[in-house]
Amino acid sequence: MRIIMLGAPGVGKGSQASRIAESFAIPHISTGDLFREQISANTAIGQKVSAFMSQGMLVPDEITIDILAKRLSGRDCQNGFVLDGFPRTLQQAASLDRMLEEMNISIDVVLNISLDDATIVRRITGRRTCPSCGAIYHIDDCPPKENDVCDRCNVALMSRADDSVEIIQKRLQVYYKLSRPLIEYYSGKGRFVHIESAGPIEDTTERVFEALETSLPQSV
Repeated sequence: MRIIMLGAPGVGKGSQASRIAESFAIPHISTGDLFREQISANTAIGQKVSAFMSQGMLVPDEITIDILAKRLSGRDCQNGFVLDGFPRTLQQAASLDRMLEEMNISIDVVLNISLDDATIVRRITGRRTCPSCGAIYHIDDCPPKENDVCDRCNVALMSRADDSVEIIQKRLQVYYKLSRPLIEYYSGKGRFVHIESAGPIEDTTERVFEALETSLPQSV
C-alpha cells in the first residue's frame, strides 16, 4: 500500500502518517526528516538543504528527488510506504510520477488534510520534538507527562529552528502559491480523499481510517 499525504505545514500530516504507517506496518517517509538527517550528518547536501529551510524556502527539486529515490529503493519500502511532505508543486508531482513509473510503483491513495491558518500557527509554535526517538508533543494539545521531557526517552524536547511565526507564515504563503494546485491535479486521478483536521487528533485519525477503508484497493 502506497499513500501520499498532502496538506499545509502544521495540519497534522506527520502525526496521521505515523499512525497509518504503524497500523499497516509500512515506513513513514517524511522528506522533512530526510532533510534533517542530511543536515545532522553535515553532508554537502545537508548544508545546501539547511540554507533553504532556514529561510522557509522549498528545497530544489533535483536535491529532493535524489534523496527520495534512494529512500524508496530501500527494502522496507517493498510492501508500501506513506509519503509525507512531497510532492509540494505540480513540477514535483510530475517528477514523482516519472520516478515511480521507472520503479514500477503505483500510488493507491492521495490523502489531503486541511486546517485554518490560525490553528496551524498555534499548532506549530507549540510543537515540541524528541531529538532521540522523534516523538512529537504539543505544549497544549499533547504535552509530555514531565514538562519539556520525552515520555519515552527522558530526553529534553526541542523546538525546530523553522517553527517561528515568521517562518511559518512564509511557508504558508509558499504552500498556497505552489502546493494548492496539487489538489486539483490528484483529484482528477481518482482515489483522492479530503479530510478536515479540526478538533482532537484522535477524531482526525478516526476520519482518516474510515476514509482509507473505503478508498484503498480490496487487495491491500
